[in-house]
Amino acid sequence: MRKLILVFTLQLCLFSFSQNKQLLYGFSEIPQSLLQNPGGKVTNDWYVGIPLLSHIHFNAGVVGSTVYDVFVDNNVDFNVKFRNAVNSMDSNDFFNINQQLEIFSGGFAFGSSYQKNKYISFGMYQEFDIIMYFPKDYATLAIEGNKSNINRLFDASDLSVSAEAVTVLHVGYNKKVNEQFTYGVRGKIYSSLANINSTQNKGSFVTVPGENNYYDHIFDLDLKLQTSGIASLTDDENSDVSNDIDEFKKRILLGGNLGLGVDLGFNYQLTDQWSVEASLLDVGFITHSKDVENYAIKGKYTYNGINPLFSEAENGQTADEYWSGIEDELDEIFTVDTTKTKYTKWRPVKFNASLNYAFGEKQSKDCNCTIDDTGYQNAVGVQLYGIKRPKRPQMALTAYYYRRVFNGLRLKASYTVDSYSFNNLGLGMSAHIWGANFYVMADNLLQYKNVYDAQSVSLQLGFNYIFNKK
Repeated sequence: MRKLILVFTLQLCLFSFSQNKQLLYGFSEIPQSLLQNPGGKVTNDWYVGIPLLSHIHFNAGVVGSTVYDVFVDNNVDFNVKFRNAVNSMDSNDFFNINQQLEIFSGGFAFGSSYQKNKYISFGMYQEFDIIMYFPKDYATLAIEGNKSNINRLFDASDLSVSAEAVTVLHVGYNKKVNEQFTYGVRGKIYSSLANINSTQNKGSFVTVPGENNYYDHIFDLDLKLQTSGIASLTDDENSDVSNDIDEFKKRILLGGNLGLGVDLGFNYQLTDQWSVEASLLDVGFITHSKDVENYAIKGKYTYNGINPLFSEAENGQTADEYWSGIEDELDEIFTVDTTKTKYTKWRPVKFNASLNYAFGEKQSKDCNCTIDDTGYQNAVGVQLYGIKRPKRPQMALTAYYYRRVFNGLRLKASYTVDSYSFNNLGLGMSAHIWGANFYVMADNLLQYKNVYDAQSVSLQLGFNYIFNKK
């Protein structure tokens, strides 16, 4: 059982997900690009997203060892491969999932009859985000025990996890001030469906020799776990899954713990061919006051025992029996303080910036055969991305090439260097057939031949109906 738990934890930590959407960012023909920069270029008169299909986002990556490294059939003992995988990772490696589903969306241009230079976009999307740092010292303690680690100080802060499921109702305003400058702002109302947060843990555990062949197990801990929207779902009296589903439905439209946020962005045309744009996303917070339950362990505890507290199971002892015994002993040592105090959490702020150069044959403005208002066939550029995380920011640098193949087809290829790999090649396509728009984007194309050994994979797709500017 102990190894199964560690295998599950390791798999989670091996697969890392990112919120970076480098292929969608700056792809102005796709309306959802305004969610990456509310001040980006607008190339349509109005659009409506196909409900639940206008934007589907999912991506995954690998930090350190891969699942393939652990489970590959190479005549090496599984325990050896597993230990090697754990030993190769550190406490800054993390497991992070981000998934988004757009529920509905739309947008329309307005202004004077001769120049519609203002644009309103709106919608609602659901987002799930979890980040869990690899608990290196906890994993080492579980695998090796403390029998062979006398006098070693295990760091309790290695345990760091945050998870949130939210819906976001938003309205954005975009204005083209002149031919050079466009800016935008987007207001957001967050409704938290559920939240788990434990990112401020401190303390240590150490085993030292005591008197009369006893061991002193010394815990100096300051551990906190904050939750909202969870207690009612795990209540012993609530055993019907349909009740949980009904509860989530109530929270989707402003029924959960609420918060406010804002996105800011701009695009500046330096010359006819050079441009720069940037955005700051999810500058906001959520106040958790409903269905709150928090747990804390704080203080210094000393346990005296003849044998090490965490050791190999005795002969004939099952894993359940072993861990049940450990649980009973820990229950006698620790006192868990349970409260219902409300708390506020800031959203993970994201930053984008890019420098772009358009080139190639330029079509006539009277042609009415292009969606991109620059008129150039090609563009290249670099983009910098960052997101605030509990331990340290996560960064990515992308170089891209954009090509207008013909009036109804646009392609974008990217090369990204990030926390997971140095060879992330991606490709995005946007197709227009009359008013219908379909787009699909994928990262790390070279890794798809063996997903289990991939460092990262990504997918975005969506359907919209668009009326383009004349």
